[in-house]
Amino acid sequence: MSEIIILFLGAISAGLLGSLTGLGGGVIIIPLLTLGFGVPMHYAIGASLISVIGTSSGAAVAFVKEGFTNMRIGMFLEIATTAGAIAGALVSGMLNPNTIGIIFASILLLTVILNLKGKPDHQEPLVKGSLEEKLKLYGTFPDKGVLKNYSARNTVPGFLMMMFAGAMSGLLGIGSGALKVLAMDNMMKLPFKVSTTTSNFMIGVTAVASALIYFQRGEIIPVIVAPVLIGVVIGSFIGSKTLMVSKTKKLKVFFAIVITILSIYMMYNGINKSFR
Repeated sequence: MSEIIILFLGAISAGLLGSLTGLGGGVIIIPLLTLGFGVPMHYAIGASLISVIGTSSGAAVAFVKEGFTNMRIGMFLEIATTAGAIAGALVSGMLNPNTIGIIFASILLLTVILNLKGKPDHQEPLVKGSLEEKLKLYGTFPDKGVLKNYSARNTVPGFLMMMFAGAMSGLLGIGSGALKVLAMDNMMKLPFKVSTTTSNFMIGVTAVASALIYFQRGEIIPVIVAPVLIGVVIGSFIGSKTLMVSKTKKLKVFFAIVITILSIYMMYNGINKSFR
């Protein structure tokens, strides 16, 4: 019982940290379960995927109502992320837990770098006769009371990047939000608010696709998943409220240092074959 309470409190911290940094609770849940509680890697990934579904669903509804999320672009790119997530989940079952730990640490470092980089705010006009016009990958979003038009660019490279993001989500049990934003923001030149909110909408659907495979393999254990899910949701809620009154830039730098140390420790344990 005491272990479940400690896990629950740890999950709250993970949700809080993930919410404040924008990286999601999964990046903390995996190290917490594997290094802190000795949970086998695949069970930790299964629990993390369920927590990702829970945390993204609530926020996604609010962003859709506010008019930031582009549902059409999200559902189109979801074809890529879902295919990638299923492939990632299948590959995960074949890989050694230590190999997954090393990949996780590498992606975590990349995510921190992408999260700290400055985000240019694109607002591209629609090009007549383009692939984006044919697929209707354009829309409007509210900005200070004014509706602004935008259109996607570089759809094919963005689609391929989304497949990679989905594969990392299914393989590692994280939302891969930073990789999704990289595809939509840097490659497809979508406005930053549209990229982040559409990414958040997509994360939950991507996680469901891979979670079903983990469930079928018996790697989603209720006694682990329940405290993790409830804790992460509570932590994310607290984090969203704290974010309103905190200095975001300083927080991101501080937590980036913490997560970098964590990823190096994960890498070390993977190389030394400490995971099971």
